[in-house]
Amino acid sequence: MAVAYGIVEEAKRQNVNMTLYEAGGYENLPRQLSQFDDCLAGGADAIIVGAISEAGLAKKFEEGIAAGVPVISTVNPVSEAKTTAKMFVEFDTMGEQTGTYLKDYLGDNEAKVVNFPGPAGSGWAESFNDGFKRAIEGADQVELLDEKFGDSGVAVQMQLIQDALQAYPEMNVIWGTAPTAEAAIAAVAEVGREDEILIMSSYENQAMLDALNRGDILGFATQYPVLEGRVAIDMAVRALEEKPLMEFVKPIPDMIAKDSVDKIDMSLVLAPADWSPVYSVEAE
Repeated sequence: MAVAYGIVEEAKRQNVNMTLYEAGGYENLPRQLSQFDDCLAGGADAIIVGAISEAGLAKKFEEGIAAGVPVISTVNPVSEAKTTAKMFVEFDTMGEQTGTYLKDYLGDNEAKVVNFPGPAGSGWAESFNDGFKRAIEGADQVELLDEKFGDSGVAVQMQLIQDALQAYPEMNVIWGTAPTAEAAIAAVAEVGREDEILIMSSYENQAMLDALNRGDILGFATQYPVLEGRVAIDMAVRALEEKPLMEFVKPIPDMIAKDSVDKIDMSLVLAPADWSPVYSVEAE
């Protein structure tokens, strides 16, 4: 949602035509491949992609560039596939930031953590998880009890959390995806342990900001997705106009918590709460 908002608003600002396609989830690679083909067949001047899979999209990227169409990759990491320009934050860096913040927040207090990174084999879940583990490595006060991978839907995460609450009564930190945090708030309240268990999200969405403001979670990392959407449009326009173009931009993520939320420009992080997706912009 936040990336889409950035793309839409920057397309309006730069007065360019834009059509937005939504693949609908990380399991929908065939749909994204078909959408890429539709863009080429429809005569798109440039294509911006948040790639579900680098390996899955690599050939399509090559086809687009060979056809003279700039291909801009945004948000999701693309390391080797050919692009005209790309921008992403390393997800392990975001995971590491959350782990570092947890250590600093704890001081000498002990943490018994269960991680809920997301879908096994997705790549991004493992990256977030690896970064978090790197941050807490060697920290005597932090013990990682278990890692529970699973689909990032709230229902699946709820079941995983309920299982962990039974299996690890000593657990006092739940770390994972934004849907994990949403599920954890309800699951922890159900067993009356709101004052005992800290909840952290590895990334941002509106629900996480609302939860932070209510005091339900400790915090979350952000890669500034609205900004990423804006920069992606700017990259595409620069490529088409043959202006100077940075071929790889790596934003520096931040940790958003109670002590920092007022210092962060949230207009670069989230779409307005009342914003609804816009799937096309027409130049005036």
